[in-house]
Amino acid sequence: MKSKKQMTEEDIKNKFITPAISKSGWDVQSDKVFFEHSFTDGRVIVRGSLTTRARGKRADYLLMYKKNNPIAIIEAKDNKHSIGSGIQQAIDYAEIQNVPFAYSSNGDGFLEHDMMTGMERELSMDEFPTREELWERFKNTKNLNQEQIEMINQPYYYQLNEKTPRYYQRVAINKAVDAVAREQNRILLVMATGTGKTYTAFQIIHRLWEAGKKKKVLFLADRNILIDQTMTNDFKPFEKVMTKVENRVLDSSYEIYMALYHQLAGDDGYEPFRQFKRDFFDLIIIDEAHRGSAREESAWRKILDYFSLDGTTHIGLTATPVETKEASSTGYFGEPVYTYSLKQGIDDGFLAPYKVLRVGLNVDYEGYRPEKDKKDMYGNIIEDREYNSKDFDKTMIIDDRTKEVAKRITEFLKKTDRFAKTIVFCVNIDHATRMREALVRENQDMVAENHRYIMKITGDDNEGKAQLDNFADRESKYPTIVTTSKLLTTGVDVKTCKLIVLDSNINSMTEFKQIIGRGTRLDPERGKEYFTIMDFRNASRLFADPAFDGIPEAVKDITPVGEIEEPGMGDPPPTSLYEDNGDYIIQKDGEDLPEEEGDKSKKYRVNDVNVRILNERVQYYDKNGQLVTEKLKTYTKKNILKEYTTLDQFLKKWKSEDKKETITQELAENGVLLDALREEHEHLKDLDDFDLICHLAFDQPALTKAERVNNVKKRGYIHRYQDVAREVLEILLEKYKDSGIEEIEGTKVLQLREFEKFGNEFKIVKAFGGKEKYLQAVKQLQDEIYSIND
Repeated sequence: MKSKKQMTEEDIKNKFITPAISKSGWDVQSDKVFFEHSFTDGRVIVRGSLTTRARGKRADYLLMYKKNNPIAIIEAKDNKHSIGSGIQQAIDYAEIQNVPFAYSSNGDGFLEHDMMTGMERELSMDEFPTREELWERFKNTKNLNQEQIEMINQPYYYQLNEKTPRYYQRVAINKAVDAVAREQNRILLVMATGTGKTYTAFQIIHRLWEAGKKKKVLFLADRNILIDQTMTNDFKPFEKVMTKVENRVLDSSYEIYMALYHQLAGDDGYEPFRQFKRDFFDLIIIDEAHRGSAREESAWRKILDYFSLDGTTHIGLTATPVETKEASSTGYFGEPVYTYSLKQGIDDGFLAPYKVLRVGLNVDYEGYRPEKDKKDMYGNIIEDREYNSKDFDKTMIIDDRTKEVAKRITEFLKKTDRFAKTIVFCVNIDHATRMREALVRENQDMVAENHRYIMKITGDDNEGKAQLDNFADRESKYPTIVTTSKLLTTGVDVKTCKLIVLDSNINSMTEFKQIIGRGTRLDPERGKEYFTIMDFRNASRLFADPAFDGIPEAVKDITPVGEIEEPGMGDPPPTSLYEDNGDYIIQKDGEDLPEEEGDKSKKYRVNDVNVRILNERVQYYDKNGQLVTEKLKTYTKKNILKEYTTLDQFLKKWKSEDKKETITQELAENGVLLDALREEHEHLKDLDDFDLICHLAFDQPALTKAERVNNVKKRGYIHRYQDVAREVLEILLEKYKDSGIEEIEGTKVLQLREFEKFGNEFKIVKAFGGKEKYLQAVKQLQDEIYSIND
């Protein structure tokens, strides 16, 4: 019989903690108690073309008051630890999941931390609070009235086999509902692209609608495709009570209204939104709230101002809140009630990490200055000055530059996946047109197979825009590569997008974040666990800006002045003319925003400038959210030494760990992907994990697996055994040489075909004197393999 001190953590949970909470009235067989509750998927780690996942976050116990209201977290430790040893982790998990009570236990008692008051107290194993006790404490501390309680306890929408909210969606929904319950009329949710803002909005609406608090709802968006996707996907359960506002005709018989800003705002003095009384809607959801609604002088804001009587709630959704002199998200909505950032999404494993390939072209680094009186290809004398990347494809077109970019994109796809969905962001529509032509020339074989392999999707191209749904469709191969300027920066959910090419001068953080968001969705089923950003214009410098993954600081005394810098925040009328490269593009009701407003400067075009790639640099996203620029070898060595400062420390760990894979998995979670090094360096391919680690981090001689096998044979270890046992060890040595140490750990290897001649697994271990002695023999064999005295 084990003493309490000898028990594992699992023993402590089964024999002490679970019975204690059960004794307090918690039904451990119900959906109110979750054991080993994983609430993140674990960060995807990328090195080279290889990926692995870090371990996700997992709470030992998650206790629920109602299905949508978690109320307590318990972290368990074995009895060698103190009662409070797990409290820091419990507090961390409780804070992340917005849980009011955190507990730690080692089986002797509980340490309780009240997240609302900061109070802590120790409890005996018989004093764990009941479900109702915790709820009473929660609602009394929060000072909730009956109406608020009913609203907060309203369940989510759920049908069998449908998805349930992830933890951060649940937190966002609960915080929004809580704010509405407290009669807060303006609410802002900031959630990274790809984290399910519309699904979150649906659940908020459903809970408030079912609770009878909000019965007439307006969902505002700025693009038709957003409305259509929302209605057919996340909002489908509302289909019987939902309508899309079209032709500016408003039918008051529905309860959920989907509408575009442009349609409701109207033009020529006619404002369709005034068909409804000011108190008609009691809830308005503003999608992409960083756009027109954030600007005080916007015609779009007139809609919100009109429907802003007491009792009407405005909830803004955005991945990119805006704070400038002209527009302020927090100026209108107040501080976000919840923020879930791109970094959090990547760390949790819900969003795809990225690697950056920065490509330096000679003309971008050195600039281009024409010789005196040089004429362009149209016979125009070129103004004598130096042109740089800010000018290229705007006032100075260099055909060879376009060709070189298209060539590099094609080379990358040929080496990786020619059917990887790719978006090329260009300076303007004309640049997108020329880029498409250059890519077609580089990919004639694929275009011959299907002309839609490469397409331009811009605001002036109806054929291209008609292919948006196909481009976003996971099942559709075509289009594969699209060129665009502004049109695809927002609102297009291309889950399989693996390559984003930046060949545009991006100075707006909002635009940059929206563009990066096109690639952040994961799709492991189709091989997408990360995406690549190919940067030709040094736009990826913006990753280093603190504003990239943070909430911009509010600008005080906001007054509209001058020209608006952020794209998409202007005040276009529903039907307008926009000039682009001398052509007029008509933007009709409900169509996408213009790509470019009037590029009237003179353009030159040359086709006799030699353009070449000067350098390339690959950067990886690391666990701190930074782009790592070191060489892979240097980066690997540094991260190994963080875990094991000396060779002796590493050898001790290696020898003591029964499963060597545990060590390499722990290193992988810190960014050490040994297979990526083998992929990058041919001479390292024959080294196993042990030798690779010792060689890179501790400058030990690098022995191949074959050399280690020969050394074991020379020392005669195997000859200590006779007959079947010796033959088995010889086969195990060969398996190690071919496949590595993981192949020979445990007894599962004995089921392989090579061992059939010895009989079943039981007969084989019997030749060693039983399973325990077999495992001892294999452990000794491993020690012999990894002897460093050779």
